[in-house]
Amino acid sequence: MGWLVASGGYEVTLRDSALVARNAKGKELRTVPAALRDDPVVVGLRQLTEWLGRHEAQCRADIERWLVRSLPVPVAVLADVWPDETWRTALTDLVVGVLDDAGGFDPDAVGFLRDATAGQIGVVNLDGDTVRLPAERVVIPHPVTLTELDDLREFAADLGVKQSVDQLFRQIFVRPAGLDPAALRIGEFSGGRYAELRHATSRATKLGYPVRGGNAVCRVFEGGVTVEARFWIGSDDPYYQTETGDLVFTDRKGTALPLGQVGPVAWSEGNRMAAALYAGRVVDKDESEEQA
Repeated sequence: MGWLVASGGYEVTLRDSALVARNAKGKELRTVPAALRDDPVVVGLRQLTEWLGRHEAQCRADIERWLVRSLPVPVAVLADVWPDETWRTALTDLVVGVLDDAGGFDPDAVGFLRDATAGQIGVVNLDGDTVRLPAERVVIPHPVTLTELDDLREFAADLGVKQSVDQLFRQIFVRPAGLDPAALRIGEFSGGRYAELRHATSRATKLGYPVRGGNAVCRVFEGGVTVEARFWIGSDDPYYQTETGDLVFTDRKGTALPLGQVGPVAWSEGNRMAAALYAGRVVDKDESEEQA
């Protein structure tokens, strides 16, 4: 963005979403003068910055929803938003797979997204080649479903890839082999103490998890069905102490699912939520010394 004329002989511009001013002699100032606070040009740029911030956050939220819910994304949609710098930055270098007519994709034939046009995507594959692939729909796979995850992570590190949306280096959880498939609860993250319930609720909200009926909730659409992970954080007075409880998975009707029926994405995301909330607990001195 070029320099815009403001009052008092000043000029202003946006640089990396920050407002910058210079005086009539062309010298950049450390801060924007207070006299420009209500200048129409400055007000307009600040409003633009706020809008861009909301737009960026919404783009990332939409992409993360596509990832967590394994939603098919029409390439026509990607092509439409690609000219938008914010969308393009958020989408670039995400690992994508081309969906076939049956809605599946080859996990060994994924690549890092670099371009999207009508009916085609451009990717960098694991061989380091930039190729164009015909595609009508793609998926942004959850990392727990990627068979070549370690290779993709290593290749991304070699390329210096920095994903705007947490995909490749997202924390994942895999169901233990010896788990009782008929069990209904996971108690690994129970007993995490918070001095006040409102602290737990605030942490859940900041992490993007709604709280309903005393549970932090993570909803995943997987294998054609909706599964909801519920992690108990408490439902008493917001200023009372609370402890985390069990993690359970339910169907759309709220019926608890046997753990053996929980898909890999729902399992990973539910445990990721519970682990993140358990990590915010009050750590006693003895526990801290044990961890050290």
